[in-house]
Amino acid sequence: MTCTLLTGGFGYIGSHTAAILAENNQKFVIVDNFTNCKKDVVNRLEKITKQKVNFFEVDVRDTEALVKIIKENKVTSVIHFAALKSVSDSIMRPLEYYEVNVKGTISLLKAMSYSGLKKFLFSSTAAVYGEPDSCPIDEKHKLNPLNPYAQTKIIIEKILQDISKADNEWSIAILRYFNPIGAHQSGLIGDDPLLKENSNLMPEIIKVVNGSINYLNVFGNDYETSDGTGVRDYIHIMDLSEAHVTALEYVNKNTGLNFFNIGTGKGVSVLELIKTFEKVSGFRIPIKISNRRKGDCAVCFADPKKANDILDWKSNHDLYQMCESAWKFVIKNRI
Repeated sequence: MTCTLLTGGFGYIGSHTAAILAENNQKFVIVDNFTNCKKDVVNRLEKITKQKVNFFEVDVRDTEALVKIIKENKVTSVIHFAALKSVSDSIMRPLEYYEVNVKGTISLLKAMSYSGLKKFLFSSTAAVYGEPDSCPIDEKHKLNPLNPYAQTKIIIEKILQDISKADNEWSIAILRYFNPIGAHQSGLIGDDPLLKENSNLMPEIIKVVNGSINYLNVFGNDYETSDGTGVRDYIHIMDLSEAHVTALEYVNKNTGLNFFNIGTGKGVSVLELIKTFEKVSGFRIPIKISNRRKGDCAVCFADPKKANDILDWKSNHDLYQMCESAWKFVIKNRI
């Protein structure tokens, strides 16, 4: 029987992917150091999966511990989520991002090599494209990182390309995903980061709803977009997690290295997202227009055709459903 190691498996994307793996009766083991997730996600995931979740509280930089986990659990593939992920935080703390993201990945790849394990799915980002020349963005678009976070992902992508060239037995899929939002249909897990520096747009909206902040900062309303705010490709977390499961199937059946953009192919502005959430929740979100943030681009949305064709995957949820699931998570948990 196959067994997949999920690093950072209790994080936002990792936990939702674990839920789908369990739903498909696929065995997995999780490694997480709980840097940016609450420990009660373990119990929540167990309620969803109706099984005891096998996990280890280990940092991915601990190569020796990873080797032991891989061998003892007879791991056959790895999905690597574990990373620091905030654009703004990476600008303030670049060394930590290179230390955790790059060194952590090298540690994991060493552990895999020592264990003879060569099936790898990497969690990358659309941030590697920076300010795109045109949209939608396909996988051949030039890379132009605007911040250290994106740069760490590019470095790791290059490492993986070199590994694949050196040994053609490796099977590697690199998923460059756009902007996940929403929550599991149970309302038990969602985007609830532990570190405030790592908050994406939806967690910030939720902070306004629960009264922990008075208004939502909208960074820039002078972009060349329909309403002046930044445009992104928002994708439902369940669609994104499903992409990991289909990509894992692909990795298990093939060798070589492939890049896949994971998005809806549709651009949505910050104000459009806010208005949709207001419509779903009936809650008005006060906003304050602030200056643009360093490292942000104006417009970024995917061309997901390659993932559609090769992985036989596509997004199935619209913006209203994304906001609806996020609101359900808020109501159920009063976060």
